[in-house]
Amino acid sequence: MTTKELLEFMRTQRLAVEASVAPGGGTQAALIGVGVTDALELVFDTVDTTRKCANLRRNPRLAFVIGGWANGDERTVQYEGIADEPTKDELARIKAAYFAMWPDGPSREVWPGIVYVRVRPMWIRYSDFNQNPPVIVEFDQQQLGSS
Repeated sequence: MTTKELLEFMRTQRLAVEASVAPGGGTQAALIGVGVTDALELVFDTVDTTRKCANLRRNPRLAFVIGGWANGDERTVQYEGIADEPTKDELARIKAAYFAMWPDGPSREVWPGIVYVRVRPMWIRYSDFNQNPPVIVEFDQQQLGSS
C-alpha cells in the first residue's frame, strides 16, 4: 500500500470517530464528518462551544478511526495527528478539501463560532481484513511528510 492508495481509500470515507484528550487526561470521542487533503490531513468543522474544540485547544493531539462502516468491508484506518486552526490561505485550502466531501459545508459558515480544524498525520495504520492473510501497513512521520 502506498500513501496514494491510502489517500484514495480515505476519500471513500466521510465519517470518522475522533478522540481527544479531556481535562484531567481522560478521553472524549465523537462521530464527525471529515475531508482529506492531498497531504493526508484530516479536516472537519465544529463550533467553538464543543468539548472537542476545547480539548484540542488545550491539547492538540487527536486520534481517529476511519472506515469499517459498511457491512462486509473490514478496512479501517487508525490515525493519530496534531490539530490546528489555520487562517487565511491555509484556511481556504483546507475548507476546499472539506467542502469537496461535504457540499453542504458552506451553509454552516454562517453559524456562530464555526471553526475549521486541520489535523496533520503523525502515524497511520491501514488494516484490510477483507483479505486472508490481512494486509496491515503502518506509516510513520517520515513516510507521511509530517513535522
